[in-house]
Parts: sequence; structure tokens; C-alpha cells
Amino acid sequence: MATTDFIAAIELGSSKISAIAGKKHSDGSMEVLAHARVDAPSFIHKGVVFNIDKAAAALTSVIGKLEEQLKASVAQVYVGIGGQSLHSLKSAVSRSVGDEESTVSQTLVDALYDENRETPLADYVILDVVPQEFKVDHSLHADPVGVTGHHVTGQYLNLVARTQLKKNVEMAFAQAQIGIADDLLVTAVAEAKAVLTQAEMRQGCALVDFGSDTTTVSVYKNNLLRHLCVLPIGSNNITRDLTSLQIEDEEAEKLKIQYGNAAYEAQESDPEASCLTSEGRAIPLAELNNIIGARAEEILANVWSQIRLSGYDNQLYAGTIFMGGGALLKNLEEAFRKLSKSDRVKTVLKTQFTVRGMDDSLLSNGTWIAAIALLHAGNENCCRQEETARVAEVTPATQTAQRTEQPASQDLFKDDIDLRLQEDEERRIREEKRQKQEAERLQHIKEERAAKVKQQKTKKRNPLTTFFEELSQSFFTDDKMDEDKQDRRR
Repeated sequence: MATTDFIAAIELGSSKISAIAGKKHSDGSMEVLAHARVDAPSFIHKGVVFNIDKAAAALTSVIGKLEEQLKASVAQVYVGIGGQSLHSLKSAVSRSVGDEESTVSQTLVDALYDENRETPLADYVILDVVPQEFKVDHSLHADPVGVTGHHVTGQYLNLVARTQLKKNVEMAFAQAQIGIADDLLVTAVAEAKAVLTQAEMRQGCALVDFGSDTTTVSVYKNNLLRHLCVLPIGSNNITRDLTSLQIEDEEAEKLKIQYGNAAYEAQESDPEASCLTSEGRAIPLAELNNIIGARAEEILANVWSQIRLSGYDNQLYAGTIFMGGGALLKNLEEAFRKLSKSDRVKTVLKTQFTVRGMDDSLLSNGTWIAAIALLHAGNENCCRQEETARVAEVTPATQTAQRTEQPASQDLFKDDIDLRLQEDEERRIREEKRQKQEAERLQHIKEERAAKVKQQKTKKRNPLTTFFEELSQSFFTDDKMDEDKQDRRR
């Protein structure tokens, strides 16, 4: 039986595309109805789509797998975005409340938010805004509405990324003819809401998503996001380092998972312990883990640097929380404890709410958390409504009425013809939208090139060159004047 009421989401990971569909229940739990995943190393690098055609083909494939399981068409999906250019940027916007001391209104607060959201950023776009505090004259307020004063300043944390990062995602979905529900979601924000408790966000914590090609660091305090950064390094860097042992990537990944240890110490009972490759070659565990430990230490050092950069490193009473596939590396927590000199370190592999409909083996490794978090963030029905209406119409009673009113030869293909016309119209609208976006993109590129050419032409010229050009011009001008005089004499 077809499913006609569901939420669908797609996570564009650093090396995979994950698609999921499910329902929310009144008790806060999630029921997964369908899920699919495809590898994406040939068109996604560090969370950034760089090949539109291949990405569109993969999206079409993964949505097709969802629809096959759901036995229904997907009209739109919630999409999570990350990538190595994603980071937080602080901003402040000030306004005068009035000539005399007056009350801050909600309209003024909304105007401050809109002004911040429209702040122009060169080559960057604001994906989301997290209001921090509001300063009314000399006092800070979480909610300034109703507070009296002369001046109000809104402090914001803008989540920004390169414009091309967002454009490429939107172009891939447009080419695949898949609608994006609402607007692009920041995956890290959705993950935090899914895995962190209110107490952890209030007390202060750092959430570290240790992915395959990227590592995302999010810092929370007093229930607000205070800092976010995507590091362009992940667990795949460890795997690639292991290939220096003259082994293939797949073999290196297996050895990392089975024998890897971020805080390895040789055992006195067996100081020359080793592991075997698929070819039967022995590799000393000390040599293997020296490589793993060195790269893991570098990644963790960058994570700790971002936590300190946030300015909240001494206020994170809930500690540091690791998640993601890379967090499965043995003794990763211990290695970070030594680096940060903190005992408050743990790893989470599941969401705070109950998830049904997926095998425990998929839920227990933490690699589906991001997709489930995006699913949980959605609210609108993502099923194609005309499909639902068409299924509802084709009932025994409807068929009987149709046969009574019209000849069989006339109504046999009626629904199919209407459906085709509707699909053709939708396809035409999507194609016009795609062509318009492409035309705008090309026009933008053309304008940028024209501006660069104009800028080069208006650059300050060498004074010496200018002097000789003017001197040469005066010579030619004198010659011309002499010729004119001779002509008049003649």
C-alpha cells in the first residue's frame, strides 16, 4: 500500500548522499519508512558539490530508491548543507529607539534582524542567523521587547558559506527536478537539536561531528549556538596516511577500524604485536598506530583550537561530545582528554528521541544521525499531492460512477492523459526555472568579468609613459598644423 503522508530529507555528507523518509509521532519518536544511500566521492569533496551533472544523477537515483520503498512519489525534500567553507560570523546592528527614552517594540527587533540578514558579504551568503543578546543602552537582554532606552544593538551569529556552495546544491536539485522544502538547513544545527539535551546546551558543550572528509565543531552555551566551524579534515585522512604502508584504501580502512587506536601504547606482554593484511603480510601494530595517532592528534588539536577560539573553553561544563563515523576510533576520547586536560568527554551514537523502523546495526554506528536529524527538523508532508488525489479518486464507487456517466472507451485513459499533461506542465515550469537560474548565473559572471576589465583599464598609469605619450602626441599635432598651413597657402 502506498504511503501518502511522510517527511523526506537528504543529507549531502562529505562523501555520501543519504536519503530518508519517515513520520513523527505524538510521543516525540520518529518512524523511518524508507532510507537509501549512495557514495559520492566523484562529485562531492569535503561536503562541496563540484560536479552538477553527476550530483543530479545521484539524487535522481537515491530518490528513486526511496519512492520504490514508499510506493509513492516524493514532491520535495528537506536538504542539509555543510561543507568546508561553512562557519559562523559575529555581527551587530544598532538602531535608535527614539528621540526620548521609549520602549523597544517587536517591530524594531524584527527590523534589526532583517537588516542583519541583508548584510552584503563578498562571495558569501548567510544560511542561518542565531540571535545572541540585545544591548539596550548599557544593559544586556535576551528579549529586549518592552525594555525602555535610547539605543538598542542586536548581536547576531550568522552562519555563512561561500555563495557557490549553495548555488551548486540548488542547481543539482533543480537539474534532478527535486523540490527543496522551505530553505536549505544547516546540518550541524539540526544535529545539535537531535543529540544534545537542553541541560547540555544550557551548561555549555562542544559538539564535534567527526566525519570522513570534514570535522564540524559547534559550541553551545545558555541554549544558544556561539561558534561553528567546518574543518577540511576527517577520518579519511587517517585512511590515506595508512596507504604509506603499501596497502590499498579498502585494506587501510579495514585495519583502521579493526586495529586502530588513537592512544596506543605497546603492551609489555607482547611488544611486537602485529596485524595481518588480506595478503598475509604482517604489519606491526606500533607502526600502524603511530600513523593513526599522529593524524588523530592533528585533527583533535584543530578541534581544541576552535573550541578555544570560541572563547567558551572554560565555560563548557557539559564538556565535549563526539559523534559521527570517525568517533568510533578506539580511545579517541582518551586522546582528547590528554590534549584538552578535561575529563568531560563522551561519544554519542544515537539521537535523544526514539527511532523505529531501522536496524540497530545502522543506528548504532552513528552514521545516520545527520539524516535522521534533518528528518526530525522537517514538518511539511513531502508526498506528491496529485498522486494522493489520483489514488483517492480511483475507488470502486468512483469507477462505477464513471462507467455510468461515460462510455468505457472514453474514460479508459482519461486519468493517464490528465496526469501526463500535469507532469508535462510541471516539467516545463522546472525547466524554465532552471534556464532562468543559469541565465542569471552567466549574467553575473559576465558582469564580474566586465568589472575586472574596467578596473584594469582605470588603474594608475606610469607617469613616465604618460609623459612620452603626450610628447609624441604634441609632435603629431604640430606636424598636422604645418600641413594645414601649407594647404591654405596653396
